[in-house]
Amino acid sequence: MKNFMDSSTQQPMIVKYTETLHNGIQSQVLSRYAVGYILQGTKYIYDGDQRQVLTRGTVFYLGIGHHYIENCPDNNQPFEQILFYYTPADLQRILMHLNIAYGLDISNNHSCEKCRNATHVALPAWNSLRNFFASTNDVLRDEEFRHDGAAEDIKMTELIYLIASHEDNCIKSKLVSNIDTAKKNFEQTIFAHIFKDIPIEELAKLTNRSLTSFKKEFRRHFQIPPHKWFIRQRLMHSRLLLISTSKSISEIGNECAFPNTSHFIKLFKKEYQMTPATYRHRHLASGQDAAAAEGKAAVAIPAVEQAI
Repeated sequence: MKNFMDSSTQQPMIVKYTETLHNGIQSQVLSRYAVGYILQGTKYIYDGDQRQVLTRGTVFYLGIGHHYIENCPDNNQPFEQILFYYTPADLQRILMHLNIAYGLDISNNHSCEKCRNATHVALPAWNSLRNFFASTNDVLRDEEFRHDGAAEDIKMTELIYLIASHEDNCIKSKLVSNIDTAKKNFEQTIFAHIFKDIPIEELAKLTNRSLTSFKKEFRRHFQIPPHKWFIRQRLMHSRLLLISTSKSISEIGNECAFPNTSHFIKLFKKEYQMTPATYRHRHLASGQDAAAAEGKAAVAIPAVEQAI
């Protein structure tokens, strides 16, 4: 599993990613929010037992923190996507400018179970957004643009306008909610300590809150108590390590901050109703069955073509 870190001091505001090879499941850790668009290929975003499929022409949102993704080239063509990174300060500055200069209404009444607690959402891009990303793809070929902060800012302003001025939807709802700087700082602190052995009391101090206030705000953000949430995040990460690496069970338990292997196995079995070893074995078996099915289909295709 590859691990990609994002940092506002290391990356520009707009980035095009191209992957010619299928690299399997990757762990991506974002320190900024992002809005992206699939130019070519298929992207999978994993969330527990669910896997969301994003295809060409899909616009998506990624929140701060860990994301488990898989980028797949299609038909011998590379996987391509464009990502716009931003902070609450960037967003607030741009929305204020759009409101003052153009009278943009920033209100949002969208609310649905699909996106309320999600750290990522996706939907088919509407026409103006598709055209925008096509033009962005063109200008990203220009070396001068990639070193022009003002030009990047103009493109970011255009993207935010196209989303904020559109009818209410999940992407717009997530974008508008990112104005809250306090929320960003709270989330950053939490996500930075998922795999660290740190007491809840210490986390509360790091977020400048009393223990009671911290627990209350944590529930508001993540809907479950801190201890349960941290265990679930570590188990999700361990499960992806089991199917994407050859590391031993003890190595994975240690990497995911469990105190010992037996405790890791016990919690994994409680969450997924099977041991880590069984989970890995079932995944490998299902993968072999799928490969065998694809092989049979590949053999059958030439015969059909000859008949035609």
